[in-house]
Amino acid sequence: MQSTKPGSGPGYFLKGLSYLTNPEVRWFVLLPLLINIVVFGSLMSYTWQQMDSWVNSMMSWLPEWLSFLEYLLWPVLAFAMLGVMFFTFTIVGNLIAAPFNGLLAEKVQKLEGGSELPEYELKDWLILVPRTVGRELTKLIYYLPRAIVLLIISFIPVVNFASPFLWFGFNSWMMSIQYCDYAADNRGVSFKQMLFRLKADRGRVWGFGATVALVLLVPFINLLIMPAAVIGSTLLWEERIEKKTA
Repeated sequence: MQSTKPGSGPGYFLKGLSYLTNPEVRWFVLLPLLINIVVFGSLMSYTWQQMDSWVNSMMSWLPEWLSFLEYLLWPVLAFAMLGVMFFTFTIVGNLIAAPFNGLLAEKVQKLEGGSELPEYELKDWLILVPRTVGRELTKLIYYLPRAIVLLIISFIPVVNFASPFLWFGFNSWMMSIQYCDYAADNRGVSFKQMLFRLKADRGRVWGFGATVALVLLVPFINLLIMPAAVIGSTLLWEERIEKKTA
């Protein structure tokens, strides 16, 4: 399965999708997939039902003399809310599935010829819970302050028209961080060092995250996101990021 060909960010996501049929990773894929279907499906259904009331509630904070901005601000706020919700759901789903995602990344790393990796099996997922949950919380701490700044920008007249693009750019970057972290953690790379390495190949890494963020918007296909993104980001890490420091 080893590959040395360079790939684009979107290309690595497609590799992840194609890898889902590999019998070697079947059981490592199945559990994260089921978790994603239950968590993401339920939360997204709830969000779509509540979106109108949430955005209208936020619009009610506008003073009356700015009411003429309602039709301009509504789509901006809706997009900002979706950005927060999408990544929040990703965090929740990955928090639950983190041990299985770590095992899936490790399996792919070994299939791709990786060495000096921990010797865990699927039955050892409980051992990984403290470490992987701690890592997920580190990502959340990184995410929240930046998301709050973007949310504030969404309320600033004129400037807020750039907020959908800022949200998309930021969430794309976060998607890469979210999923590349499993392979990095298996390699014993700290969160801070992982960020440094990802920034060295920022274009390719961001392209991968942007693809994940876009596919999240596609009904049904988005249910395959978690395992495909874990595999794709692991291939990206092993073929591009890890080799640069080898």
